[in-house]
Amino acid sequence: MLFIIIQARMTSTRLPGKVMLPLCDKPVLQVMLERLDNYQDNIIIATTNDGTEKPIVDLCHSLGIRCFQGDTDNVLDRYYQAATFSGADDSDIIVRQTSDCPLIDPEITRKTIDYYTSHHFDYVSAGTGAGFPRGMDTEIFSYALLKEAWNRASEPYEKEHVTPYFYRTIRDRLSFGQYKNVTDHSRYRLTLDEESDYRAVMELYKKLHCRTDFSYDEMIAVLEQYPYIYDLNAAVEQKKIS
Repeated sequence: MLFIIIQARMTSTRLPGKVMLPLCDKPVLQVMLERLDNYQDNIIIATTNDGTEKPIVDLCHSLGIRCFQGDTDNVLDRYYQAATFSGADDSDIIVRQTSDCPLIDPEITRKTIDYYTSHHFDYVSAGTGAGFPRGMDTEIFSYALLKEAWNRASEPYEKEHVTPYFYRTIRDRLSFGQYKNVTDHSRYRLTLDEESDYRAVMELYKKLHCRTDFSYDEMIAVLEQYPYIYDLNAAVEQKKIS
């Protein structure tokens, strides 16, 4: 089975409540879910249980999307509990994405999953290191590996960011793969961390006429046609994993 677990919270410090900000008259999270329309039965929104998550939970219920409430700071535990509660077993596939990516591409998601299943890597990713814009980020691994990380990870950064245990702590015994972009578009920043990111994403959606069924190539064509969109958030620095 395939589980796409998307972490979502209301307590982001740099852009509070970002997943529920309006985008084309819908919440950001809803726009992302519409982009992933073909995977609705596979998606679990892993949100928090700190009392702030009601808007996310209510949205999921209204859209018929599975939602799990778990630890705010220990996101690794939240992922593991969400998958376990949903009936995952060792051979099942876990796809990790984050809810601040309203331009996530369903075809990149599909091709990354196919790459994982056809090449038999322990861990596969698609992101800036593979030539994609930030905001396309996808990580894939087995439930068995997630369970090991949950049982053995001890450092705070391993619990906050879910997957560092794989590529920092046990890297030597795992096989890693990347689904790579044909052209390097990693300079584009299409995620939501700062107010300027929000302006850039809104402007891009405006140029796409607020559609959610556009292709990756259409999106890149718009970015190339209107370079000022890139300039809106080019100065934002990505938060480092400590």
